[in-house]
Amino acid sequence: MATKRGSTKASNASVESKTLIQFYRDMLLIRRFEERAGQLYGMGLIGGFCHLYIGQEAVVVGLQACAKKGDSVITSYRDHGHMLACGMDPKGVMAELTGRAGGYSKGKGGSMHMFSRETGFYGGHGIVGAQVPIGTGLAFAHKYKNDGGISFSYFGDGAANQGQIYESFNMAALWKLPAIYVIENNKYGMGTSVQRASASPELAKRGEPFGMKTMSIDGMSVIAVYEAGQEATAHVRAGKGPVLMEVNTYRYRGHSMSDPAKYRTKEELQKMREQFDPIDRLRAHLIEMKAIDEETLKAIDKEIKDIVTEAAEFSQTSPEPDPSELWTDILVAA
Repeated sequence: MATKRGSTKASNASVESKTLIQFYRDMLLIRRFEERAGQLYGMGLIGGFCHLYIGQEAVVVGLQACAKKGDSVITSYRDHGHMLACGMDPKGVMAELTGRAGGYSKGKGGSMHMFSRETGFYGGHGIVGAQVPIGTGLAFAHKYKNDGGISFSYFGDGAANQGQIYESFNMAALWKLPAIYVIENNKYGMGTSVQRASASPELAKRGEPFGMKTMSIDGMSVIAVYEAGQEATAHVRAGKGPVLMEVNTYRYRGHSMSDPAKYRTKEELQKMREQFDPIDRLRAHLIEMKAIDEETLKAIDKEIKDIVTEAAEFSQTSPEPDPSELWTDILVAA
């Protein structure tokens, strides 16, 4: 049976107020960064595809707070939030979006193909579900090297129907690999509701035939995600094998910037924004528990605004890559 978690408030006294304030700051950074990225895309400064993470911030912030140095992270094309949660510099991320030399992939990867070995981020991947076998390989590497690391593989509800996902589950369960598989169920695979695309929409149960520990979590509560993440990482680090986490979340924007998202009602979107927004929920909780005041909130907001403004300016002033860079980074030695 899948463990279900969903709480707006901290059920664990160990989640200290300073930790919650850091969660608030981290989620706000992702939100403001993505909003600015959307603006730059609209201005024609970002080319190609651009998939925003707005609404899903609690997922990666809560889970990456459970990670340790040496762990690995891999995800899909909706990847900017994961990069920031891994500690990548917003300037370098934004500069990659605009195709500049100061970007993490020297302006050659764009939105979907960034990489930072230093922070343990092994890329966003444009092929649906393709990152999961790679993430399983990262988990195998951690076990082979006996380095204590674990692999976080993020993918969406649409990717959950891809065959290679289950080949990965089988290998990970068979060899008890230190892997955490995270289904970011934002309810829509491109424009198709999970209810119409999946014969069994309770995606957490997909891990049960492999004997995996499974969890279903309220992904609009960073506290619920963090507490579940603590349980999952403890399980994996103890050598008990992989965990499958279905984190139920919601994206406010279309599948990509070119998607008008007419497949859902305005009422549905408004309800999610007004009643379940992860940043607003945490903000209200912090105020209720008297862990923060309005002046501190304003100071955080200004700090985040300044960081994002600096990143946006850097992304426009950093030079374009030299044509000779076309022939570099084709092969990297391990």
